[in-house]
Amino acid sequence: MSIIEGPGPVADTLAGASAHGIGASVPPADALAKTRGTYPYAADLWAEGLLWAAVLRSPHPSARIVRIDTADARAMPGVRAVITHEDVPGDAMHGRGVADRPVFAQDVVRHHGEPIAAVAADHPDTARLAAAAILVEYEVLDPVTDPEKAFAAEPLHPDGNLIRHIPLSFGDPEAVGEVVVEGLYRVGRQDPAPIGAEAGLAVPRPDGGVELYIASTDPHADRDIAAACFGLEADRVKVVVTGVPGATGDREDSGVQLPLGLLALKTGCPVKFVATREESFLGHAHRHPTLLRYRHHADAEGRLVKVEAQILLDAGAYADASSSALAAAVAFAAGPYVVPHVFVEGWAVRTNNPPSGHVRGEGAMQVCAAYEGQMDKLAAKLGLEPAEVRMRNVLATGDLLPTGQTVTCPAPVGELLKAVRDADLPPLPDGEDESQWLLPGGTSGAGEPGAVRRGVGYALGMVHVLGAEGTDEVSTATVRIHDGRATVICAAVETGQGFTTLARQVVQEVLGVEDVRVLPADTDQPPAGPAARGRHTWVSAGAVERAAKMVRTQLLQPLAAKFGMSVELLSIADGKITSYDGVLSTTVAETLDGKELWATAQCRPHPTDRLDENGQGDAFVGLAFCAIRAVVDVDIELGSVRAVELAVAQDVGRVLNPRQLAARIEAGVTQGLGMALMEDLRAPGGVVKRPNFTGYPLPTALDAPDVRIVKLVEERDVVAPFGAKAVSAVPVVTAPAAVAAAVRAATGRPVNRLPIRPQAAIVKPQV
Repeated sequence: MSIIEGPGPVADTLAGASAHGIGASVPPADALAKTRGTYPYAADLWAEGLLWAAVLRSPHPSARIVRIDTADARAMPGVRAVITHEDVPGDAMHGRGVADRPVFAQDVVRHHGEPIAAVAADHPDTARLAAAAILVEYEVLDPVTDPEKAFAAEPLHPDGNLIRHIPLSFGDPEAVGEVVVEGLYRVGRQDPAPIGAEAGLAVPRPDGGVELYIASTDPHADRDIAAACFGLEADRVKVVVTGVPGATGDREDSGVQLPLGLLALKTGCPVKFVATREESFLGHAHRHPTLLRYRHHADAEGRLVKVEAQILLDAGAYADASSSALAAAVAFAAGPYVVPHVFVEGWAVRTNNPPSGHVRGEGAMQVCAAYEGQMDKLAAKLGLEPAEVRMRNVLATGDLLPTGQTVTCPAPVGELLKAVRDADLPPLPDGEDESQWLLPGGTSGAGEPGAVRRGVGYALGMVHVLGAEGTDEVSTATVRIHDGRATVICAAVETGQGFTTLARQVVQEVLGVEDVRVLPADTDQPPAGPAARGRHTWVSAGAVERAAKMVRTQLLQPLAAKFGMSVELLSIADGKITSYDGVLSTTVAETLDGKELWATAQCRPHPTDRLDENGQGDAFVGLAFCAIRAVVDVDIELGSVRAVELAVAQDVGRVLNPRQLAARIEAGVTQGLGMALMEDLRAPGGVVKRPNFTGYPLPTALDAPDVRIVKLVEERDVVAPFGAKAVSAVPVVTAPAAVAAAVRAATGRPVNRLPIRPQAAIVKPQV
């Protein structure tokens, strides 16, 4: 439940002042279709002559493949094709950034669930039975599942076990503080858990190419990978983005779309695949499990002197986004604090565990849990309030990051912390009446009010906006206007973050027309890049704004010339064009006079640098910050925890759509709560256990706390279009650390592991 603090400036901001345009709470264009159940997702698609696909996956995390016998599967009635590594006509290896992952395992299996073969048949049950009939003889090997042992283990991959090592050196290694605290922290494997499992439809084309209808979050990258594996030119593969049923990371499992396209090309028929929930858990990437060792030095007043850290990311079998996740973890290892001396060693290594990759806030979330645990330890050792020790060290604009980069964007960290610290606390239940308590464990839980302790904890988090370390963050958009209706063409994918709504708002603001349509994304359009780290709010909406302004100039220039005035003296609103003095007044439709105007523009932020051999460099375009105060109730006998309230203050730059912003903050906090209390995909021995929503619980409406937005700091980032910042990732990063801090306060226990296990919150009675 989202609570807007009010009445006051936050409530006024989130109310939305106008009916459309920037700053209004414009509803999503697809809201009605989604509510009615008519929105087209990939699982709903159909084509004439459709075949169904099934993928055979490895039951072992590590094994040599002795032989693959597909004869029984091929002989089954209704089976149209069976493919293995031998049937890949192009590149056998693929991957984002590093092409180190096979389309189908050939000689070895490196993780549980790795694709071995795929089948196309005339019925989904036939396809699954045929996949099960494929005989694979394995020589099972001992898996490497401990990332600390990966350094000395035999190479699991031709590229070796070490994916990346980043040493960061900043300041004087000999510096020491009067007070020293140490800690060992572990963060588990969070699954992005999209509500809709992976699905897709591949349709062969008459020119020998193929069209892939998938819920891609980066269609051009997916197209390029597919084309290389299919042995085709990129223009003969088209990716059409369907409805995206949930995406908090890289949405699609390439172990689905690549076999799907290969089967369509081999059979000459449309082929469809819909993953089971188990296949979804096994196939896509997860958050990196992380081991973190920290040592904080401070002076007697609680001001940080030095931070030392070792960070070890478990990448699973393949590189994926591990390099960028490690860069974020190392760069933000000290948090949004001023620290004159920082020394960090970070590694990402291969194991035979499930694959890790891009999940919202990767790298930053893991280190936030650790450095905030350290700040609580420091406060306890110095006898200071947890909020106070943080306030004495907060980062601000003009300070240096441990990477040597100057913080040039707004960084109101102290203001955010003060806002949550000073906000009213939720009231305690009145008396011993059990009806006054919503007990940890639920309304029918076994807890007793007398065993419940309330705790309050604080956390500060930070993320980088856009990609980092030299990533070319460019997007292209076209805006057309005809007969009073505007059309936006941009390959930025709507994943639920609200891009299509924002694009409509931008065009409404610039061109003054209410009727704006955003075309579905596909690879016939110019690239817009992945939907991650607030990219589409910045670069794609920025490209839309630039294109719309070019159209505005085309529209107004003849009119301005006719009346002998500059374009700047004309304004457009509600479909009407007026001059500054009110003498000129006409409509957009009259001015167009049946003509179509259009323009195409790009948006590209300033370049960044890769971190050097000492972890130094201007690696980030921008930063976003958040402060959260968590209030929890803990049953100290059972170890169960209930989040009562999370108060949020966030650095947003500018509120573009108040309702959507509140929803994104609430969603981020809830995802972070899942990481704090329940979400951990267990894989003992490298084998995923209970890959379903029974074995992997998610927060529901009953688990979600009150999310109270107490302050939104609108200090615009001058280099960002509209001055806005990404809002979804930083609450995910901050919420787990805040909940852990609150549990520490309630129990006095160290709480150094996420998610928090019940035994970590149990307080044994003193004898």
